Amino acid sequence: MAGHSHWAKVRHQKGVTDARKGKLFSKLAREIALAAKLGGGDPDFNPRLRRAIEAAKSEGVSAESIGRAIQRGTGEVAGQAYEEILYEGYAPGGVAVLVEAATDNRNRTAAEIRSLFTRHGGNLAGSGSVSWLFQRKGVIRVDASRASFDRVFEIALEASADEVEPADGSIEIFSAPDRLEEIVKSLEAAKVPVQSAALAYVPQTLVPVQDVEVARSLLRLLEALEEHDDVQHLFANFEMTPETMAVAEASVPGK
Repeated sequence: MAGHSHWAKVRHQKGVTDARKGKLFSKLAREIALAAKLGGGDPDFNPRLRRAIEAAKSEGVSAESIGRAIQRGTGEVAGQAYEEILYEGYAPGGVAVLVEAATDNRNRTAAEIRSLFTRHGGNLAGSGSVSWLFQRKGVIRVDASRASFDRVFEIALEASADEVEPADGSIEIFSAPDRLEEIVKSLEAAKVPVQSAALAYVPQTLVPVQDVEVARSLLRLLEALEEHDDVQHLFANFEMTPETMAVAEASVPGK
């Protein structure tokens, strides 16, 4: 099991039930604004905006808030102007980490991200030092309790997906970035409900993390990065058993 995928799922489940919800809403609104800025405010002609709106709705963000975020992105109303930045670094245990951020002050954000890596036993690296360990792919998740694996597999392959795999109660579909929307449309046409669909950095190889102390340091770093206001998405190339993760997470702040 890819530890990062499991960790991200646990964090998401926690995020919709406690004080993280306000921060989650802010990050979802920022993604909508960025998508509108880069591709226009009409979701029918902007797949990224469409996905961002769907993600926000699924978390309970109001239509009014979504509308304001779109208008900020297109410049119709005044607001902070964000830019996307990808940070690359290494975490404890030699785990590679990619950090997608949206910021209105790149110097401030870079300094803060660097400080978080250093404080938690990692180091921020230069451009290209880590990203080569990942592939940019479309990742679609389907609830395994609402569709059979065989049915999803058939639809996805017909729509030119690269891989289809079971994962933690879901079915994950991987595709080339430019095939993501077509696969989503094929699933929807077949009445298969899509949990999520997004572009992601998928690790080509995984680093096993077995030592509990290393696991604790790694999870503390990921937790700190995720809590940063400017961080939108995290990707890391580690794998960890559920038992090691449970012991390590027990000592992570906030538990």
